[in-house]
Amino acid sequence: MPLVALTGGIASGKSTIARRLAEHGAVVIDADQLVREVQAPGSPVLAAIAEAFGERMLLPDGSLDRAALGGRVFGDEAAIAQLNAIVHPAVRAESARRFAEALAADPRSVVVYDVPLLVEARADDPWQLIVVAHAPADVRAERLVRLRGLTPDEAAARIASQVPDEARLRIADVVIDTTGSLEETLRQVDALWQGLDEHLAARAARS
Repeated sequence: MPLVALTGGIASGKSTIARRLAEHGAVVIDADQLVREVQAPGSPVLAAIAEAFGERMLLPDGSLDRAALGGRVFGDEAAIAQLNAIVHPAVRAESARRFAEALAADPRSVVVYDVPLLVEARADDPWQLIVVAHAPADVRAERLVRLRGLTPDEAAARIASQVPDEARLRIADVVIDTTGSLEETLRQVDALWQGLDEHLAARAARS
């Protein structure tokens, strides 16, 4: 079962790539969705977040107030490290369970882990291929303003809060350039899928 990591900076087009790979038959596991699941009401992770950062991180229905938590930790490296120490082990365990589940269902599955924080948290895991969605920071900033309604300053701050593009490109086996049209991006994803065995073999030869 090939285990492929898909990563990219904010507004890099990573979700578009993941959807296309799913259309080709890949089992796509979304790290952000796993985060939401391990932080569900009643979970040990949510209880630990409330203990670390205060009950004000919870909404009246007992669910996580994501906006409040984001505002609390954004730009605070110590707080981010504390939050990651709570969340990342639970996400790692749940992702491993999902990988095993996919393998049990079909040993020939191609599993794609859609993971924004690969460089920060999972770069040394035993991936058989690392795919990076890439567009220059100015292109991604424009997308954040146009598509997500952020101000230019907010977009710049979001991009600056992540690792530099160079750090992701340094670990990439395959780079999908999303600067151009949607059709151009999808053509690259289709080519990746069609040549997946060759990419896997090339990565194995380098290891």
